[in-house]
Amino acid sequence: MGRHDLGWMQAHLADDGSVGVADISSGLCCIGLWGPSARDLLSRVCEDDVSNEGFPYLTAQPIRIAEVPALALRISYVGELGWEIYAPAEQGLRLWDVLWEVGRPLGVIAAGGGAFDSLRLEKGYRLWGDDIHTEYNPYEAGIGFAVRMSKGDFLGRDALRKIRTQGLTRKLCCMTLDDPNAVVMGKEPILDDDCVQGYVTSANYGHSIGLSIAYGYLPMNYAEVGTSVDILYFGERLQATVAKEPLYDPEGKKMKA
Repeated sequence: MGRHDLGWMQAHLADDGSVGVADISSGLCCIGLWGPSARDLLSRVCEDDVSNEGFPYLTAQPIRIAEVPALALRISYVGELGWEIYAPAEQGLRLWDVLWEVGRPLGVIAAGGGAFDSLRLEKGYRLWGDDIHTEYNPYEAGIGFAVRMSKGDFLGRDALRKIRTQGLTRKLCCMTLDDPNAVVMGKEPILDDDCVQGYVTSANYGHSIGLSIAYGYLPMNYAEVGTSVDILYFGERLQATVAKEPLYDPEGKKMKA
């Protein structure tokens, strides 16, 4: 969503030229190093302190991996311990080779977008353009914790205050399919009897939990954990149950280890 974010920031720059925005994305590469052995691997290729005390969760620090200078962010979109590692694009191959070679004895794998999507759904992480976009507000999407109403004026503050006062009519819900062998793809209607209550925003199979996962917005009277609904998948009604989220590591201990 880089172009979207850049466009929004440019549209809201101060008119007096006191602030500028430079897009440096093309000059950087990024490798996500995630999993229970991420710290062990990183410590073998980096002399910087990557312990929990030296490199706390949700912080960023400049580090050096072999001879590659990098900016490491201790954050994870897959719900596991790890880092996003940014480095100059021309040194990306060297960065990859170092991490791959040292990581092979630790069982490192090259995971693609499918694994990424499956893991983020197990953690309940929202995806812009699917689970969240301009048609939904943060309270409906379950990310109201990220709104700081007490920080002073900001764009949309009055609208959000009105939403909180009026209450919600729908909510983004996590559902698991009752049949663990069934899957859906996304955009399918969510039914109660023959009435459409919402649509699937994201779906994938959760390999860690052994269940198929679907997310979608439902009216508040369907959002309670344990509510049964049907998802219409190519003419077949698949039973699903609203579940408490996140489904995986609900206390977030793995990322903060």
